Amino acid sequence: MQAPEFSAEWYRAVTEFAHGLPSFVHTLAEIGTDAGLLLFAALFVAGWWRARRDEERAMALALLAPCAVIGAYLVSEVSKSFLREERPCRAVAGAMNIAACPAPGDWSFPSNHATIAAASAAAIVVAWRAMAPLVLPAAALMAFSRVFVGVHYPHDVAAGFVVGVVVASVLALVLVKLVAPLVLRVRELPVGAWLLGAAQAVPGTSDAVPGADPNATRPDILPVVGRHRRPGS
Repeated sequence: MQAPEFSAEWYRAVTEFAHGLPSFVHTLAEIGTDAGLLLFAALFVAGWWRARRDEERAMALALLAPCAVIGAYLVSEVSKSFLREERPCRAVAGAMNIAACPAPGDWSFPSNHATIAAASAAAIVVAWRAMAPLVLPAAALMAFSRVFVGVHYPHDVAAGFVVGVVVASVLALVLVKLVAPLVLRVRELPVGAWLLGAAQAVPGTSDAVPGADPNATRPDILPVVGRHRRPGS
């Protein structure tokens, strides 16, 4: 696969700009992707712990988040092996890459790092929407850093980002229908109750007595005296 010329021009512009920045910025950019992945891993654990007090669908989405990321990564990796786009640090004349250029055969399109970052953010948002303002910008910055350090074209990270968001979101929302009932069953076990949280009680059923009037204990329903009195009585 041949990279489009416009993407090569953007690559040159970004890497030339990056090359003129102080060395500590280069170091931050190189470690930024791995540090971001550690952040996402910590949020996966926090999401699991938070979901222990929620209903089974919330726990299922928390458990599926890492699985959705793996699924997105596999789609990206298989695509790379078929498309075989050479890395810009070898293909672009005079490339000014900061990070070491990956070995030949480690193809460029789409970016696995961008896919994993975007998939992690998408899976977290599906399970824990309040994290969107944190994880989505972090994923975008992690994806851009791959162009900044010179190992990917802009279109590589853009495609990887789309693959990550779409595949992870679809997998999580489809598989949750299968996993949520399993969570409910595991929660009924002693160990499962600790790992996944206790099963949520269904409102109005905890004090029910077999054969009793379901409205008998409702305070909002009071008996009406004399409702069926006959006229003249």
